[in-house]
Amino acid sequence: MGTVHERIDDRLRSFVEAQRVFFVGTAPLSGDGHVNVSPKGVDGSFVVLDDRTVAYLDITASGAETIAHLRENGRVTLMFCAFTGPPNIVRLHGRGRVVSLYDAEFAALAEHFTERRGARAVIVVDVDRVSDSCGYGVPLYDHVGERDLLPAFMDRKGPEGQAEYRRRKNVTSIDGLPAFDDDPDDALSTMRDGRTTA
Repeated sequence: MGTVHERIDDRLRSFVEAQRVFFVGTAPLSGDGHVNVSPKGVDGSFVVLDDRTVAYLDITASGAETIAHLRENGRVTLMFCAFTGPPNIVRLHGRGRVVSLYDAEFAALAEHFTERRGARAVIVVDVDRVSDSCGYGVPLYDHVGERDLLPAFMDRKGPEGQAEYRRRKNVTSIDGLPAFDDDPDDALSTMRDGRTTA
């Protein structure tokens, strides 16, 4: 039986921050649109900001479904499962917002993360429901290590290459919703103008 909590207390905070992977669920408003679930697991890219707010670094990748859905309707759920130790599942339901690397707020938020290579945004979630339940059906797994692939891949592209990649792959969702369309034509000069530190 699940338990609903008033906030992210110290025990829950310790649990979610210790997990090596979590899952982000979003959906468009349209009943014909695709529900999306994204795994996240890059070390140093998730933080609990306070007992009702969490954030994670959104790294440039081949899709932008979460960004599209959050910009359309804000609904989001983050799920954390214990793959080692006592069984547990924590879900954080709330409203998410996208803080693009071009937004004034980005630099201060990015300071919370030890991994920032390839960042296109910070996703901030205002949590309105906190629950946990047994994880009896979740198998035990051993963490072998990080795949230092995505941040390194984006880092090699550099700021201009990342912006070009996003313009090719991140502008719309698979359902045609606006997604990450923030990159200006001359992204590098925008960055040099001091509007971002990414």
